[in-house]
Amino acid sequence: MPVLRPDTEMPGTGRFARSMGGVAQAFKRALVSQCHPTMLFALLLPFLIALVGALLLFWLFWTPLTDWLAAQASHWDFINRTDEWLLAMGLFSLKLYLVPLVAVSILLPLSGVLGLAIAAVFVMPLVLRHVSQREYAGLSRQGKLATTVSVWNAVWVSGAFVLGWLFTLPLWLVPPMALVLPIFWWTFAFSRMMRVDAIVEHASPAERKLILERNNGGFWIIGLICALLNLLPPAWIILPVFSALVYAHYGLDAVQRLRQERTIDVA
Repeated sequence: MPVLRPDTEMPGTGRFARSMGGVAQAFKRALVSQCHPTMLFALLLPFLIALVGALLLFWLFWTPLTDWLAAQASHWDFINRTDEWLLAMGLFSLKLYLVPLVAVSILLPLSGVLGLAIAAVFVMPLVLRHVSQREYAGLSRQGKLATTVSVWNAVWVSGAFVLGWLFTLPLWLVPPMALVLPIFWWTFAFSRMMRVDAIVEHASPAERKLILERNNGGFWIIGLICALLNLLPPAWIILPVFSALVYAHYGLDAVQRLRQERTIDVA
């Protein structure tokens, strides 16, 4: 007599509670893993890449970008009128602060997503080796073309993030989009970037597809939490590696549970 899988025994609310439990467990395990010397050392690579990327972007594009933004702002009646009103009140020039602020809002996230992509492609294998050796030693690696899949995923997610960020930037003028949109796009970046890399080495293509379908909500919740943490500048140093650890624990646990279910079905 076939044994029902755990997913089929639980209603929607039960599955959500189980998913949240898995997310909480992944964060707890990631905190422990992050304190290991190897993982502390791993923080340097994505942080340095993001820092160098930010310096290069600001050095190469700051002047042309701010000049272009200032020229564009001069054609907006709303900005011109607001600027004139503020100056007439003896306050400050809106353009003087708006243009640099928009430039920073464009260039800084580009360096951030670059650091996240570096973490996904180059640091995640180190994270997986660290986590799997200590907590998932019996989990066999059945992934195919892991490096190719990882690089392609990082490229398309980074491209989608950059385009989405730039095209929705004007919506920041509509309250409360200046808060909602950054959280949404960083949730997208963390979730889409890390969830594939977390399981690509261990899960077969068929397993990967099933795991992403079953645990889609959990992956997005982790991404949302990381996006909220990303609002705090000090977190930028640890988030690329810490998020990789969280996704690694959550993803490998999902692979392990899936194979245990199949073992029960066969029995």
